[in-house]
Amino acid sequence: MSDSTETTSLLVTARVEGLKVRSRDGDSLGQVQAFMVEKESGRTLYAVLSLGGFLGMGKSYYPLPFELIAYDAGGDDYIVTIDRRVLEGGPSWASNPPDFTQAYADRLSGYYGLSAARVDRFPEA
Repeated sequence: MSDSTETTSLLVTARVEGLKVRSRDGDSLGQVQAFMVEKESGRTLYAVLSLGGFLGMGKSYYPLPFELIAYDAGGDDYIVTIDRRVLEGGPSWASNPPDFTQAYADRLSGYYGLSAARVDRFPEA
């Protein structure tokens, strides 16, 4: 089951269930909670990872640029291609997600050393 919500003029968040995530060393990290998709192109820009917690308590959510994860068909899961410590030190939240503005996208990109995705521009008329 999935549902979606709009986050900006260009992004929609699609919630997913059951997509496991592991580190590049093979350790279980958690699950993909949602994908953030650019409306016009349908391209996935971010995966929101749910890590930690027990019985739904104490989870943290990490928005990760989609280019930093890879799908492993053999394991039917996603692999985070950066060091686990880098991921766990990155931008995250526990209960209230931030507004996913261009400033927040720039913060994510800066932390991971990537080019910023445009998330709040309006489509050309």
